[in-house]
Amino acid sequence: MLVVLLATTGVAILELVREQTGTPGFFVGLGLALLPVAPLMAAFRWLGRAAPAPWPQLLFCFGWGACTAALIAILANSFATEWIAGATADPARADTLGSVAIAPVVEESAKAAVLLLVFVFRRRQFTGPADGFVVAGFTATGFAFTENILYLGNAFGEDLADGTGVLDSVTAATFFVRIVLSPFAHPMFTVLTGLGFGAAALSARRSRRLALPVLGLGAAMCAHALWNSSSRFGEYGFYMVYGCVMVPVFALLVWLAVWIRRRRLRAVARELAEYAAAGWFTPAEVPALASMPARSLARTLARRRGGRAAGRTVARYEADATALALLRNRARRGGPSGEPDFAVRERELLDLLWLRRATAGPALARAAVLEELFPPWSAPRPAREPATAPAPAAPTASSARPAPAAGVPAPRRAAPTPDAAPDLRRSGPWRSATPAGPPSNRPCVLPGADGAR
Repeated sequence: MLVVLLATTGVAILELVREQTGTPGFFVGLGLALLPVAPLMAAFRWLGRAAPAPWPQLLFCFGWGACTAALIAILANSFATEWIAGATADPARADTLGSVAIAPVVEESAKAAVLLLVFVFRRRQFTGPADGFVVAGFTATGFAFTENILYLGNAFGEDLADGTGVLDSVTAATFFVRIVLSPFAHPMFTVLTGLGFGAAALSARRSRRLALPVLGLGAAMCAHALWNSSSRFGEYGFYMVYGCVMVPVFALLVWLAVWIRRRRLRAVARELAEYAAAGWFTPAEVPALASMPARSLARTLARRRGGRAAGRTVARYEADATALALLRNRARRGGPSGEPDFAVRERELLDLLWLRRATAGPALARAAVLEELFPPWSAPRPAREPATAPAPAAPTASSARPAPAAGVPAPRRAAPTPDAAPDLRRSGPWRSATPAGPPSNRPCVLPGADGAR
């Protein structure tokens, strides 16, 4: 149903933009508007690499912003501006109110709709602020893409009618402002909404889960309104808002994105250490899974030894391990009410990890050594007998800081490890481990719970 809606609105918005810009202006605007799309998508994808969202979901968000949200915005803004002009008999005032008061509310609400859909129906892929950052960024990049086609196409049509030279053209000025100076404007606004949804995903209180997205949306609308009104603050109003507000907020969001990424990787290391103590991972795998360069190297090592299929296996293993760590981290924060299906989901992820460990485990362990995250002489020899490590103690309700979650299920057999220490040296050969036995069905305990679930 949503795909049909997306396709229908896509056809409608393309035809609507082509009618407004003319065919030559449409293709010129399309070509110029494409330039910032790839860098913006790459930047947001980089932020989400620790726990990457599925590409179909991200492309759907981009399409929603480019097609559905853009169509809603164009139709609603036009209708509101015409209604205000008819009611006040003042077209100039109607245009001002439309751009400052109507457009921010309509556009940010239209973009926020897809964030709400992902938050409600794809909660497994919406685990915190980083996911809100990425989903919002892809959605707003799509919206800005369509809007840039419209602005650049209209500017080209105006220059074509006036016979203006390239350097003095409205197209060049529009390109400089929208593509060079402020390609991050729409993503920056919508990211505020995404951070609200991301914070709500980590909250255990229902009131906060409802209030935080609304606060984020309100902040996005206010920032958007300030940006749209900058040209009405006098001759240098645009530059004042750009330099004093937009650039500092953008720098703050960049810093926040890096901090969120590092914090997420630290959470992965902390949570997976408990599973390593229970035998699900080798000690060398944990630092590798918490390091993006080591992950990339592990995929490369696997592809060299086993082809593209092995590389994909390692990539899925890394994604599942991260999902497991973040699942446990959220459950520890919110307790049983925060993750009611914790035990079921944990078992699913552990089973998937166990099936892929023969390929992924040695590649990650060797990557940890090559990246100097783990000393080669510390790698233990493979265990030959079943082993079960004691699970961490359960936290008490009165703990000021949540203790590690209890009840990590132990595998039937100790986790497969790389061969002896000499094989982990940089110059040593690497061989895949043999598959280990299936995991046991020992129940796990939710964080803060009193018994097995």
